[in-house]
Amino acid sequence: MSETKENRYKQLVEHIFFDAAFGGYRPGTTEIAFARPDIERAATALKIELPKNVGDVLYAIRYRTPMPKQVVDTQPEGMEWIIEGDGRARYKFALVPINRIVPNKELATIKVPDATPEIIGAYALNDEQALLARVRYNRLIDVFLGVTAYSLQSHMRTSVAGIGQIEIDEVYVGIDRHGVQYVIPVQAKGGKDQLSVVQTKQDLACCAEKFPDLVCRTVSAQFMDDDRMAMFELAVQNGRVCVVEEKHYRLVPAGDITADELRGYRR
Repeated sequence: MSETKENRYKQLVEHIFFDAAFGGYRPGTTEIAFARPDIERAATALKIELPKNVGDVLYAIRYRTPMPKQVVDTQPEGMEWIIEGDGRARYKFALVPINRIVPNKELATIKVPDATPEIIGAYALNDEQALLARVRYNRLIDVFLGVTAYSLQSHMRTSVAGIGQIEIDEVYVGIDRHGVQYVIPVQAKGGKDQLSVVQTKQDLACCAEKFPDLVCRTVSAQFMDDDRMAMFELAVQNGRVCVVEEKHYRLVPAGDITADELRGYRR
């Protein structure tokens, strides 16, 4: 995203957050509700040209860029503002405990023979697409969760009751040796992006509504430095997203995995 577009989006979000016409922020406020037309009204007030896809304003602030500094400055210690879906074309700022999910740099790295077709690596358009492709072609969902999993749909866009429209990066379905069937929503992040607590909660809500007979196991994948990939299985406890399992993988030519490393993995 260009710096100009990012600044424009932040101005719109900041205006909605503080403007009394939108029921804006006052000390002690923990929620501020607004709707999509409020973005258009804010753009008119600020004389800002909106993108053709108005939803991109909120998507960018929720998943790609930090909140405006003026909004962040109102956060009490240990708390942060997020934007949640609150129904169709409705949203709310919500003050929640800070919940950062970042890779543990001290965790051991597991080498996996790289099965990614070279042409895929050559033409992947961005970090997210490249990461999803590597996860898919190397069956890393199977390796990580210990189930047989199949990609059902990429970039699933759907509506969830009480939340509104959401998008899941990729959805897998799977089965284990006991016959238990799973639905596995996957979110993918590049090296600079942080895993989204908002998106994890949305993914869980979506799977509970759309796949009620399947066990939902939420997975997040993120590029790290040195071509490593961190994979997390996530859950929600007491309103907070927590890490159930974390593994780090590096895709390498099969010949780069030594006998000593193979013996180490057996232990």
